[in-house]
Amino acid sequence: MRRRTAAVLVVVVAALAAACQRPAPRPAPTPTPTGPRAPADVVDLATVDPSIRTDIRYATAHNFVGRPIDGYPEPLCLLTRRAAEALHRVQAAALARGRSLKVYDCYRPQRAVDEFVAWAKRPDEQQMKAEFYPDLPKDRLFADGYLGAPTAHSRASTLDLTLVPVPTPGQPDYTPGQPLRPCTAPAGDRFADDSVDMGTGFDCFDPRAHTADVRVIGAARANRELLRELMTGEGFENYPREWWHYRYVDEPYPDTWFDFPVARSSLR
Repeated sequence: MRRRTAAVLVVVVAALAAACQRPAPRPAPTPTPTGPRAPADVVDLATVDPSIRTDIRYATAHNFVGRPIDGYPEPLCLLTRRAAEALHRVQAAALARGRSLKVYDCYRPQRAVDEFVAWAKRPDEQQMKAEFYPDLPKDRLFADGYLGAPTAHSRASTLDLTLVPVPTPGQPDYTPGQPLRPCTAPAGDRFADDSVDMGTGFDCFDPRAHTADVRVIGAARANRELLRELMTGEGFENYPREWWHYRYVDEPYPDTWFDFPVARSSLR
């Protein structure tokens, strides 16, 4: 009986000793946001240069589709750090010329591009035609190069932007259903954007939006040339069919199209 009791005590002591040597249990992992995440070098532009203005149209109803686009839960400009830091240098040069940058779109998720493709196949959805493509049939938007799939925007180093005066005037809010004005109209007759006159509005699907269109003269021509000078001086190149579209040439992901949402929760 004594031997059995001693044996039991030995087993208990050994078990207690082993338990003391076990590592403490780890805390439960913090839940991560649903959906894909951005690479570590993708940033919110506002953290690199908060002076650059933003007017992220695809997070609103004021775009050629007429509703907020899938993948834009927040009105943010997300870019690779390399492109964002280059844009910061552009902003410094612009401010020295009495202008500021304003971005309309930056990184664009693949799901947004997929929505554009699906929208283009629905001929009855043309509620924004009078503003964004007043003189072009909807079925020509992809064929004429105004929309593309895939797009360089999904690589996170391409953006759409303009110049605004300093100080910058106020801009009226867009109200869904309000009367539309052609993007090709003179500056005083189209949507009252706070941009300097660029000859057309943003996302204007018309040959007059081509950067070097000969019909754009005077102040509008000078403004386009200034934007191109500032952007190319820091390593961006323009897409000739759109005065607002620039790609950072030394982009870190030239062969990758991302699909993480435009949201702070996508960033690492």
